[in-house]
Amino acid sequence: MQPLLYGELTPWYRLLDPVADHADEAAAYVDALLRAGAPRGGTLLELGAGAGGNAFFFKRDFACTLTDLSPEMLALSRALNPECEHLAGDMRTLHLARTFDAVMVHDAVAYMTTRADLAAMAATAFAHTRPGGAAVFAPDYVREAFREKTELYTGDEGPRALRCLEWAWDPDPSDHTYCVEYAFLLRDGAQMRAVHDRHLEGFWRRHHRGGAPRNVPGVQARHHRGWPGDDRDCGS
Repeated sequence: MQPLLYGELTPWYRLLDPVADHADEAAAYVDALLRAGAPRGGTLLELGAGAGGNAFFFKRDFACTLTDLSPEMLALSRALNPECEHLAGDMRTLHLARTFDAVMVHDAVAYMTTRADLAAMAATAFAHTRPGGAAVFAPDYVREAFREKTELYTGDEGPRALRCLEWAWDPDPSDHTYCVEYAFLLRDGAQMRAVHDRHLEGFWRRHHRGGAPRNVPGVQARHHRGWPGDDRDCGS
């Protein structure tokens, strides 16, 4: 089932995740892609581009094609990035019959909750990366780095305001999934409502190869830190 954040709650998304907050991480991903051989000014495919926050910065260095499952999130991205190509598609099954200098999979990779999902996503990324191109995968967590965490988010825009508690926890440490709970308080003028949105997400060991296509040289187990102190991995 699609999380509410990517459907019913999408009109509130920018209050939770402002575009400006993506500047530093997008710069780190661009640097990783360039160091891995993607040419500045080349083509980039983002799988699971969401509302286009990273792409807003990627498009300064690449001609971007942005894909996502959610029509509502794609609509947000189109409004922000009208010069980019937008396509609806599932990162496990997408087939565009063309390749790109760079492929980016941001935290949407976390929704790969089984080995089969992970393998399908990796195969899609490889199929769309030109020979000699580069790919970055940036999960929120790897298994070894996961710690239960809570964060508070606030956003205000005219009569609308958002307060959100995010709680990441692992109900069953023996499997490959964890939960992220979002408790929203949403105020619109004098109206207030509370919404709970649960996201089931997947994590894998740092050097897990089980999800990668077998005998595929372009899917490597090499990792680069996105930026100091962050637990996300950028693999090229």
